[in-house]
This record gives sequence, structure tokens and C-alpha cells, in this order.
Amino acid sequence: MAENDAILNLTIASPEGILFQGKVDSVKLPGTKSAFMVLPLHAPIISSLSKGIVTYAQGNESTSVDIKGGFVQVKSNDVSVCVEI
Repeated sequence: MAENDAILNLTIASPEGILFQGKVDSVKLPGTKSAFMVLPLHAPIISSLSKGIVTYAQGNESTSVDIKGGFVQVKSNDVSVCVEI
């Protein structure tokens, strides 16, 4: 696996602005059917998100964001999350 394949490019945006933009190892999302995790090389997906917590990991540290709902698109290691907070 190439070095670039091991990293996700995550953007979390809300109507208020960009909440986070950067490289992460993984991101856990509250899907409307169930929570799911996105890792590098994840298949392309578009999903709605329910109220819950978005958690992303960078090395040994993880950060969480409470959301009221939203949508996510995953494509080619780019994860774009549009949320209401």
C-alpha cells in the first residue's frame, strides 16, 4: 500500500463554517441505520447521518463532534461530511 493510501482527507463542514479539515487515520459516523467506520481505501459511499457523534482519529488521539444530523460522501480516500451542529 502506498503511503497516500493509508490516510483519509477529512472535511467536516456545517452552515457555520469548516469545523475540521485535515488528514486522519479513521472516522466513525452515526449513520441513520447504524454507526459505521471509514478507513483508508473504503468503497465509495453517500450516506445520511443521524443525531450522534462523529469521531476521527489522528495517531493516538481522537476527537469527537456532536451533530444533529447530516450527510457524508466517501470517494478515493476523501471524506466530506456536511453536518448540522
